[in-house]
Amino acid sequence: MNDLKLFLVDDDAFYLNILKQHLLNIGCDNISTFENGTDCLNQLQDKPDVIFLDYSMDTLSGVEVLNKIKRNNPNIFVVMISAQGDIQPAVNSLKQGAFDYIEKGDDDQSKIKEVLQRIMDVRELLDSSKPSIFKRLFK
Repeated sequence: MNDLKLFLVDDDAFYLNILKQHLLNIGCDNISTFENGTDCLNQLQDKPDVIFLDYSMDTLSGVEVLNKIKRNNPNIFVVMISAQGDIQPAVNSLKQGAFDYIEKGDDDQSKIKEVLQRIMDVRELLDSSKPSIFKRLFK
């Protein structure tokens, strides 16, 4: 997991720091934090692998930021995070292209670790399904 470039986006600076510390504790060290969606969008040229994105933010909503991320690079894994217990934000996020939706709470740290492992598994599958240049040349 330490080879992943992570962006964390949340307008709650306290939660942002907790999330960053948790990711550092599980071995992730390439982490950039942003307190709003605009700053995150302005840094997409840094090519993050995974973006943890707050669903409810002040200036741009998480869904608006998600849509702009996916238009810029559909291959970025976006995980929405929200304090809302309602199922509708999760459904909306997944329909818009989020990889997963995590509700903030007591076990969000274990869910974050699980989702990162699933992302690593998906990346491994995608990489193994790409034919190498030699295979393509010699077919």
